[in-house]
Amino acid sequence: MARYVDIHPRDPQPRVIAQTVAQLREDALIAYPTDSCYALGFALDSATGADRIRRIRKLDDKHDFTLVCSDFAQLGQFVHLGNAAFRSIKSATPGPYTFILTATKEVPKRLANPKKKTVGVRIPDHPVVKALLRELGSPLVSSTLLLPGHEEPMTDGWSIKEELDHSVDVVLDAGDCGTVPTTVVDWSQDYPEVVREGAGDLSRFR
Repeated sequence: MARYVDIHPRDPQPRVIAQTVAQLREDALIAYPTDSCYALGFALDSATGADRIRRIRKLDDKHDFTLVCSDFAQLGQFVHLGNAAFRSIKSATPGPYTFILTATKEVPKRLANPKKKTVGVRIPDHPVVKALLRELGSPLVSSTLLLPGHEEPMTDGWSIKEELDHSVDVVLDAGDCGTVPTTVVDWSQDYPEVVREGAGDLSRFR
């Protein structure tokens, strides 16, 4: 059964953050709030997290997972950034954007797109995620909590607990954080291509 925790959306309890990170380091899969909607996440060195998310969301191995990073310096360790992408992404973060870029060797092969060798990256602007990333010291690997057959991501923590009680290890409930996922911009070809319209402003990429 999943551990269900009410967490303060603006001032997350340090004890809850520490306990959750301890579980992440033991290969846990968590459901957590972001600045766009709820997501599923696991630690970068998790042996099982990617396959668990694929099963929950019925995804194939072409799905681009997202590395949720604490800051721009950390993001730069995991993707190759040209000058135009560097300036554009730096000006848009933190915020509700996911950027698809060519992965560096720091990204485990099982997490990158097998053909394109790309990975999604983002820097969220939500106190709970920021606290988790500070405590963890490395990115979370993440995917929107959008279940098969659903038109929108899940928004209610207790409903997430009931639906995924035997599929995730922790549910962090910080209240409603919206149903609009991130705007996804593909920068892998050195120019921006919007591949999903979401919560982030599109005008800066057109």
